[in-house]
Amino acid sequence: MRGSTTVFTVKDAAASLAYYRDCVGFDVAFEYGMPTFYVGICSGEVSLHLIAAAQAPRPPGHGAVCIFVDDVDALHADLVRRGAKILNEPKDQDYGLRDFAIADADGNMIFFGTETKQR
Repeated sequence: MRGSTTVFTVKDAAASLAYYRDCVGFDVAFEYGMPTFYVGICSGEVSLHLIAAAQAPRPPGHGAVCIFVDDVDALHADLVRRGAKILNEPKDQDYGLRDFAIADADGNMIFFGTETKQR
């Protein structure tokens, strides 16, 4: 194995693309369909795909992924400024991460974490 991409099911691909681009800071890698129903977004080495619920076998809002970042506190501040839906403040966890979570309009969740020294 050499890579993977998380696919979130969303109600509205165009609206979700705008959220991930404008509020979370992802770049648009591609858009597919007329109207668009499948999109790829990326940031650094992380990519996510979004598929419209009308084209998917899964209901929207049941996805989750953890993304490791260099500075979770700086990212949190940036996402607050951008208007992302923040679910909690960064916190040191006993499992060795300092993390926080966001959600999209459908309830898909992204956990962002930075490894801590304690384990």
